[in-house]
Amino acid sequence: MSDLDVAVFGDPVVSGEHGAGGAGASGTRRRRPLARGVLRSTRMRIGLALVALVVLTALLGPLLAPHSPTEFVGAPNAGPAPGLPFGTDALGRDVLSRFLSGGRTILWLAAAATLLGVAAGALVGLVAAYARGAGDELLMRLTDAILAFPQVVLVLLAVAVFGPRLWLLVLAVALTHMPRVARVLRGAAQEVAERDFVKSAEAAGERRTRIVLFELLPNVTTPLLVELGLRLTYSIGLVAAIEFLGFGLQPPAADWGLMINENRLALAAQPWGVVLPVIAIALLSVGTNLVTDAFARTAIGLDREEG
Repeated sequence: MSDLDVAVFGDPVVSGEHGAGGAGASGTRRRRPLARGVLRSTRMRIGLALVALVVLTALLGPLLAPHSPTEFVGAPNAGPAPGLPFGTDALGRDVLSRFLSGGRTILWLAAAATLLGVAAGALVGLVAAYARGAGDELLMRLTDAILAFPQVVLVLLAVAVFGPRLWLLVLAVALTHMPRVARVLRGAAQEVAERDFVKSAEAAGERRTRIVLFELLPNVTTPLLVELGLRLTYSIGLVAAIEFLGFGLQPPAADWGLMINENRLALAAQPWGVVLPVIAIALLSVGTNLVTDAFARTAIGLDREEG
């Protein structure tokens, strides 16, 4: 393994069953300073604070909203007033109430799409790295075909054909993540698949599924977690864009992406209907990006110290 590979992917973790007895313990010891280093990172603390702020706002917001998100409480596009600190939207509904009630959808859609896409991509990447030859070539060409479509175009194509269903939006966004994760995990796992402890497991007659899950997967956890954070950041922006275009929740539901679309024409007169959801989406994206960056920087720094 080259110095660059070690810096990015970390030292191999050999299973206790097939490798040297101390290797697995070494891998465990390495994770402990990694966890401590990540938690001491200023980037991680700021990122977690931003993510927690937005998540708590989305989860607790409906309980704190002063009005129903669909209730008409004043004239359209009215400015801040007593009882309406951020005014009303284009239809006369309380902007604050709709903002507090509109964050849950983007959170669960982005999280579900990220988890599904990363899981599928990791599986494809690990199988391709271990299969080698024709199996590897076939899987990579399939990912190339998906990568040929821009993410937004692929998602819009799916929802345009089958309709604006939330489960379809999750599947479509996950599909756009899968080939990117697969390529990263394939690259990380290819070198691991050639190491002695994998050959030992093969010689011992271990099933291929077990080798992929218990020999390859533990050695690519760092790039996998980094990809998880990156894909979550991209999912937030992509889901918000699709909702802005009207393919997510439908009116009169409260939703941050939908709020931006509904109030964009009156941005100059009453900006809060757009500004509040934009700030929330931006803080969530920046927070997840900081968390991912802190984890990657700490892992690389630790590997350099060990090297």
